[in-house]
Amino acid sequence: MTTLPDGPPAPDLWNAGWHRDALRQPSPNFGLRPGGGAVDLIVVHSISLPPGHYGNGAVQRLFANTLDWDAHPYFQSIRGLQVSSHFFIARDGTLWQFVDCDQRAWHAGQSSYRGRAQCNDDSIGIELEGLEGQTFEPAQYEVLARLCADIQERYPIAHVAGHEHIAPGRKQDPGPGFDWSRLQNLLGWPLARFPIGTRNAPPPGP
Repeated sequence: MTTLPDGPPAPDLWNAGWHRDALRQPSPNFGLRPGGGAVDLIVVHSISLPPGHYGNGAVQRLFANTLDWDAHPYFQSIRGLQVSSHFFIARDGTLWQFVDCDQRAWHAGQSSYRGRAQCNDDSIGIELEGLEGQTFEPAQYEVLARLCADIQERYPIAHVAGHEHIAPGRKQDPGPGFDWSRLQNLLGWPLARFPIGTRNAPPPGP
């Protein structure tokens, strides 16, 4: 188990809802969060464009509405799509941010979790570069855990779920290749924060 440092974050870790360590590429695809709600959910996704192709900048261009729809035949199937996520973690662990976490990103779609619908309203979306059902890189888990811990310092996070858990039957990401027990062990958060079916007992101590 990797132990995350104790204590408060550095004073300049956040600039409003922007993370200090993320490469910033603002997306126009966002809106205001409804008043009176708490941002208490982290949603983990996976994405690659075209599917299974990595490191080409297409995901960043999609979220920025600058993707060349004619650059690959697959892009015709998503032509005109306007979506975003708060964060994107590349295969090498590089962290990107597209939307201020105080704002509502367009990552969840029609969704419901912990008794509430429209998860975009009160969640933070994190996309992992990858293909649903396949595995992810160690660097991505390390950055994801660090990011989740940093988010918890600013927002009252009580739940972490995959896109597949908030939109079952419609979405399958990040899929069976994502190691939930690894994330649980890295974070050391109570298992009740994670979806039923992904809650694994922590490894035995020395």
